[in-house]
Amino acid sequence: MTTPSRWRALTQHHLFWPVAVLVLLLLVNVPFTPDFFSVRMSGGHLYGSLVSIVLFGSPLILVAVGMTLVIATGGIDLSVGAVVAITGALACSYISHQADQNALSGVLLAMGLGLLAAVVCGLWNGFLVARMGIQPIIATLIIMVAGRGVAQLISGGQIITVNSDPYKLIGGGYWLTLPFSIFVVAVVVAVTVALTRRTALGLLVESVGGNAEASRLVGIRSRRIKIMVYVFCALCAGIAGLMISSNTSAADGNNAGLWIELDAILAVVIGGTSLLGGRFSIGGTVVGALVIQTLTTTIYTIGVPTQTNLVFKAAVVIVVCLLQSPKFRARLFGARFGTKGSTTPAAAPADTAAAADAAPKMEVS
Repeated sequence: MTTPSRWRALTQHHLFWPVAVLVLLLLVNVPFTPDFFSVRMSGGHLYGSLVSIVLFGSPLILVAVGMTLVIATGGIDLSVGAVVAITGALACSYISHQADQNALSGVLLAMGLGLLAAVVCGLWNGFLVARMGIQPIIATLIIMVAGRGVAQLISGGQIITVNSDPYKLIGGGYWLTLPFSIFVVAVVVAVTVALTRRTALGLLVESVGGNAEASRLVGIRSRRIKIMVYVFCALCAGIAGLMISSNTSAADGNNAGLWIELDAILAVVIGGTSLLGGRFSIGGTVVGALVIQTLTTTIYTIGVPTQTNLVFKAAVVIVVCLLQSPKFRARLFGARFGTKGSTTPAAAPADTAAAADAAPKMEVS
């Protein structure tokens, strides 16, 4: 393979452009923060901008991973932000009423109650979408709107503060010199990849997203698959809710997880997963979430005015999405960065047999 061919094959990989943008965003910070890439040890803990990006991006990675499987089935989940708020409010409310907030049993029970509430929300979303046939955007909009009210009812309209060292570990603690949340994210991502790429589950999810009716006709229980992915998405949002409230030692039913559903959808799209359903990429989603968090960090580093940071963020996301489009790359950069089909095609074979031999073969994966 020649060097241009290798370069073209590299640029066509679904992770190339998200990773390239991530590296570019990281490099942009260097002129404004010369020690941006430095990592230091203090008190047995690692600190630095890179560590902070992963730490503060952990909740988004969790939510985006769950959102990936929902989108892979051709759905969408707008309720994850409300689930984050409900989970954090319920856990912190239970801990705040304990005489000993550092009691491990009480903290574990509080976490269990919060995650149970998240699972119930996921079951509700899955029931409306899979059993009742309601459009996903409408079905999940119900909890998106009502969930904030439920979180406010749980917290009494106040910000609940807790002082619990075991609970603080989830989102703000350290283990083996690294933030504990990084290990939580690593476990969730590893389990998700193992289940979707080492078993038939991933293929079933993709088949449901590709054509749910055809999947049902060949014996795949598409309704159960849909319910399962909505429950998993809500569970990931619940863990993120525990993480966010733990990091701040407080639960804010009104602002916790606000608009995280939009960032999660952007992370999934940047990672190369189509909103139409079908094929998905967990690795791409993780990179997309890191791009979103790095972009947020970069906005504050370079001093973008607060009133324009959302516009700046949207502009960068548009650029990333355009760079992922083969047609856009072919028009902007030429065939070298576009698709193989962007060059002028050769003349068609004269006879039918030759045409059949020259036709591209369908690749089954």
